[in-house]
Amino acid sequence: MKFMKLGSKPDSFKTDGNNVWFVTSELAADVIINVGDSKFYLHKFPLLSKSGRLQKLVGSTDEEEIDIHEIPGGPTAFEICAKFCYGMTVTLNAHNVVSAYCAADYLEMYETIDKGNLVYKLSVFMNSSIFRSWKDSIIVLQTTRYMSSSSEEPKLVNLCINSIASKASVDVSNVDWSYTYNRKKLPQEKEPVNELNGGLRNRIVPKDWWVEDLAELEIGLYKQVLVSIINKGLVCNEVIGEALKAFALRRLPGFNRSIVHSDDILKARSVVDIIARLLPLEKGCVSCDFLLKLLKMAILVDSGEMVKRALVKRVGQQLEEATVQDLLIQAKEDDGETEGMIYNTNMVHEIVKEFIVQDQMGEFGDEEHEIRETGRTNGGILSEASKLMVAKLVDGYLAEISKDPNLPLGMFVDLAEMVSDFDRPAHDGLYRAIDMYLKAHPGITKSERKRICKLMDCKKLSVDACAHAVQNERLPMRVVVQVLFFEQARAATSSGSSTPDLPKSIKALNVPNGKPATGPEDDWDGVASAEELKALKEELTALRIRNPGPKSTVSDKVSVPRVKGLLSTKKIFSKIWSSKGGVRESSGSDSSESFGSANPDESKSTPSRKERYSVS
Repeated sequence: MKFMKLGSKPDSFKTDGNNVWFVTSELAADVIINVGDSKFYLHKFPLLSKSGRLQKLVGSTDEEEIDIHEIPGGPTAFEICAKFCYGMTVTLNAHNVVSAYCAADYLEMYETIDKGNLVYKLSVFMNSSIFRSWKDSIIVLQTTRYMSSSSEEPKLVNLCINSIASKASVDVSNVDWSYTYNRKKLPQEKEPVNELNGGLRNRIVPKDWWVEDLAELEIGLYKQVLVSIINKGLVCNEVIGEALKAFALRRLPGFNRSIVHSDDILKARSVVDIIARLLPLEKGCVSCDFLLKLLKMAILVDSGEMVKRALVKRVGQQLEEATVQDLLIQAKEDDGETEGMIYNTNMVHEIVKEFIVQDQMGEFGDEEHEIRETGRTNGGILSEASKLMVAKLVDGYLAEISKDPNLPLGMFVDLAEMVSDFDRPAHDGLYRAIDMYLKAHPGITKSERKRICKLMDCKKLSVDACAHAVQNERLPMRVVVQVLFFEQARAATSSGSSTPDLPKSIKALNVPNGKPATGPEDDWDGVASAEELKALKEELTALRIRNPGPKSTVSDKVSVPRVKGLLSTKKIFSKIWSSKGGVRESSGSDSSESFGSANPDESKSTPSRKERYSVS
């Protein structure tokens, strides 16, 4: 830290401990200066020789006491100015130079009053030393917030901001000052430094070397500094994003856990709003994980709709980077749209909508080679890989929220249908979500059960999923038989044989809105009883023919016969189709466990400040 000493006489200011100050001298004090709750018993001559304001005040009154309660910096700053008038030794540094400067300006300690006066000396010190130091510039800027009563405060703030912004915008190869102010040192910075020609050393300076230091600033000052850095246009957006992340972690202690104490809501709202407004427009400059945490905080502190809408749009643009855990946004108790629900599904619906909108608004004039390289479709700008990732993400999210007993079926179906056009090779994730919803909502009607099961394509279920489905009491009988049919057709294809002439009633299952040839449709849409599934399984086990092909099928896993045996099962199929009143609603809680396991917490790497990210 830079410092400057003024004066040469010993410090002879004394106090009696009751906020009364005096100078030990043979001459009696002839003026009393009242500053706040402190009294200074001083001498007119040294004070009036340096201060234009005191000259005016003393000359306009016969009183021995003068009040200057409004002096910036209070008694401490006045003491520095008084000692300078007496020629006593005074040490100035980044912590007290601003208060001393503002107090000297208030007392009109200018060159017109006396050559080499305090205002001039402090100006030279700040311009030649303080503003050339990274650490001191930040300290000085922090102290300006206490000087709001000074006319010089705006000028000092601008000088500090310009100094800091200019240093932060310097190419890292030209950084020749210490940049280890608040953050933890990198491993290589702990090694001995090689001095070269009196300058700093040969070391690699990280691009975001300044972000933790600025996070120490009060929110209003931080905004001004970052805006100045952005306006200079010399710092890349990724580093600006890192700076905002560091500020969020420092100013929002519960940021990673989406927790805010009630006493801190107003302050947290200001932080969230400023970060949201300062986010660079460039996609990918901050991680989707960070954006979703910021959105959760915006909801928690009740930020304005414009802020939340902007964050939803940003998240939608990078949705393929998100994890299921990221999307679990807690519903607020006072939110009428999600009353009684655990999660805010409406917000996720809006996020997925934004993801789809950007594809629909994509440029149609892409060059052919760009389309080949990125895998984009002709109708949008999103790659097939991105769409597949989002489809899987939505499946996992549906599986998680389906455990909520208060989740309306309409919300589940609407969200699933939003990604129904995204081509994906398997529907196992969607089947798992549907099964978990049926398990958590045993009381839904036959039509609702049919509606939710229509979301999945039985042809796209894996062997394991098929094995689970044919024993699942929660599924309508139509779905169970569809699974059997498609699995046996797959077995026939894998073994190289042709599919035999199947019963018309089974073929009807493959026709949209098709109705079975025998029996009422209600029997098909109702769930099968445990006895019916057991009878079906026993019949199929008796007719089982193991598939010798290389691919495993349900025939190997749950004793479902290959296509040759399908014709022999007509008896049991007809028995189920023709049954009336034999189908019962089942909670499904005892028949089978939900297919698949819960999605593990996905730990995704996000752009981070390399090696040091515990923000101290």
